[in-house]
Amino acid sequence: MRGLGRKLRQTFGISAPRMAVRTHLSWRWKIPALLGLLLLIAGMWWLGFDFGQFLGGFDRGQVAERQKKLESEVAQFRDENVKLRARAAQLESDLNITEGAQATLSKQSLELQAENTQIKEELAFLQKLFSDTGKQGTISIQRLSAERERDDAYHYSLLVVRGGNPSDEFAGQLTLHAGLVSGGRFATVALPDDQPNASATLKLKFKYYQRIEGTIRVPPGSQLKTLQASVLELGQPSPRATKSLNIS
Repeated sequence: MRGLGRKLRQTFGISAPRMAVRTHLSWRWKIPALLGLLLLIAGMWWLGFDFGQFLGGFDRGQVAERQKKLESEVAQFRDENVKLRARAAQLESDLNITEGAQATLSKQSLELQAENTQIKEELAFLQKLFSDTGKQGTISIQRLSAERERDDAYHYSLLVVRGGNPSDEFAGQLTLHAGLVSGGRFATVALPDDQPNASATLKLKFKYYQRIEGTIRVPPGSQLKTLQASVLELGQPSPRATKSLNIS
């Protein structure tokens, strides 16, 4: 009996083990509660982060607004850059066209000036020709000149004038004798004998005057020192006129 009493006191007495009563919650309540707790923690962290940045002088809204403004300015500058590049290309094209037009006009001006000078000189000779009526039938060579055209050629020009007031045409041929220095030696080139292809250029047929221009081929590097032009009338062995040019 004593043993039974002691066992009952241990089970239901003051020294008996404590019993805890707990309320059981299902997972459908635990999961939303857990999510709410996580959201609450995240919100508190975010607010704490923003608040810390604000206390440190960093305003996310101002930074975002400033960034947006800078992006807008960059886009505007890019558009202006594209327009300026297009404008610069157009101006460069216009400048090239203007320079080309100026070069063309300058060349035309020089050509017209040279032509005007030539016409004035010819007019002076013509005036002298018609005023000199007392020298009927005389032949003279005027304005004989020669200039180097390239390394192996010289360009010559002259004017054959017939004095008085003739009624018929003069027919004949012009001959040229060029004195050259090549390699320390003196040489002579005769046209049209040495260069038959120049025969057509040297033919004369005119009433008052005739301009003769052509090219004398010479050995490369040679220097023209003298040039003599003679006018021969058809059927006459002696020249009607002779003109010499010395080139220093």
